[in-house]
Amino acid sequence: MNNNQIGLIDETNELSEEMMNLVGNVVSTAITVEGINRNVEVSITFVDDERIQELNKEYRMKDQPTDVLSFALNEGDEDEPFVTEGIPELLGDVIISVPRAVDQAKEYGHDLKRELCFLAVHGFLHLIGYDHDTEDREKKMFNKQEEILQKHGIKK
Repeated sequence: MNNNQIGLIDETNELSEEMMNLVGNVVSTAITVEGINRNVEVSITFVDDERIQELNKEYRMKDQPTDVLSFALNEGDEDEPFVTEGIPELLGDVIISVPRAVDQAKEYGHDLKRELCFLAVHGFLHLIGYDHDTEDREKKMFNKQEEILQKHGIKK
């Protein structure tokens, strides 16, 4: 029995408990869809543009806000992760800019719920090795994102 943990932190104090729970549930679905059948933990933090810009500058040398950042704890590890029975494997952190999500939802013509869920799933998929650095990999990643969102009835 998996006991996955999705840690949700809203540093902006702008999101409802319902919205946060939905994002957590969508990421739980992503874990299931990806066939991850071990206990894992993912942290999702919602921040403002200033905070995500600081992180983007510090870790990616890009001095500008972005919509989502992912920090995989096992990035580049080829070996099986060290696992202790009963303790979830820490996959990493996803940081989402709430102001970017609000702007992008308007720009793309959908609601904030979809945008936050999209960004959370996008960040999660990066944690487990997906990328969009080539056309083929981008197509695979974006198809997977849509599959996960549609399982929750979250349409474009």
